Amino acid sequence: MATSRPLKNLTNLSRLSLACPIRAQSPVNPLNSPRAPRIPTNPLAVTFRLSSTASSASQSSNTSPTPLNSSVDPTEVAHFNALASSWWDPHGPSRLLHLMNPLRHTFINRCLSSLPVSPSSRLPQLRYLDIGCGGGIFAESAARLPTTRSVTAIDPSTEVLAVAQAHAKRDPLLMSPGRLTYLNKSVEQLPLPKTESEQFDIVSLFEVLEHVTHPAPFLTSIMPHVKPGGWLVLSTIARTWTSWAVTKVVAEDVMGIVPKGTHDWAKYVNEGELKEWFGRQEGWDGMKTMGVIYVLGLGWKEVPGGEGWGNYFFAVRRER
Repeated sequence: MATSRPLKNLTNLSRLSLACPIRAQSPVNPLNSPRAPRIPTNPLAVTFRLSSTASSASQSSNTSPTPLNSSVDPTEVAHFNALASSWWDPHGPSRLLHLMNPLRHTFINRCLSSLPVSPSSRLPQLRYLDIGCGGGIFAESAARLPTTRSVTAIDPSTEVLAVAQAHAKRDPLLMSPGRLTYLNKSVEQLPLPKTESEQFDIVSLFEVLEHVTHPAPFLTSIMPHVKPGGWLVLSTIARTWTSWAVTKVVAEDVMGIVPKGTHDWAKYVNEGELKEWFGRQEGWDGMKTMGVIYVLGLGWKEVPGGEGWGNYFFAVRRER
């Protein structure tokens, strides 16, 4: 989260986001509001920016991404550096991320269980790559699973990553060699895998895509890291009037649940846009979605069809 302008940078940080339990059906025309954004007439070409220049060929190539494909935005990193010290406060600015984390595992398990598993491989040793790990909420929880072999978690923010590393030291399991590795890098700075053994079973991208100006080159740079049979799993926000009202107006301006400036509604990505783009990528299939909403006092809940309102999970499997 099209033109062929160079990819602007992305903070690989997990971000706070909300969704609304009902569709926006207000009789008031949102365009009459001076604060309301103007919805693009061609969202796929103008807002989503998954352009034809982002070829799927790079997923099988071992050549390094060009410097233009850097996904690290210093402004975005600075924004979350200021929140680093409160990352593990369950009642602080990252509260919604803590509450969402169980649903991340629910969705991944649903993806993994969608394929037949032989009795001899019911406890696979999975390798995770968590892009935009932030303070490590998901990375730590994944590293503790009995089915996990290793978790590599990357983030460009030095201050936030320092918080993640310090917190992990509290758990001896996470300190066992190779169990959880934090790297202060963007995905473009990772060496491209030369063999399948260097690829990952699960590549996660939680609450990141909605902060990407040009998602196509960013997604393309991630794809080589997924092993054949592995999954690219992400969560993001649909670009609807509901999501604008809730994430920008209610969450940031009215209630202050999310720090101001966290979201840019124009960068939100619709589920149909993801499906259309991945449908054109050779060797990728098995797309899955799960819509979720945040209910005050109850936390995050799965809602069928919620992917058309606001927050949702999306996954796609690399066939070869």
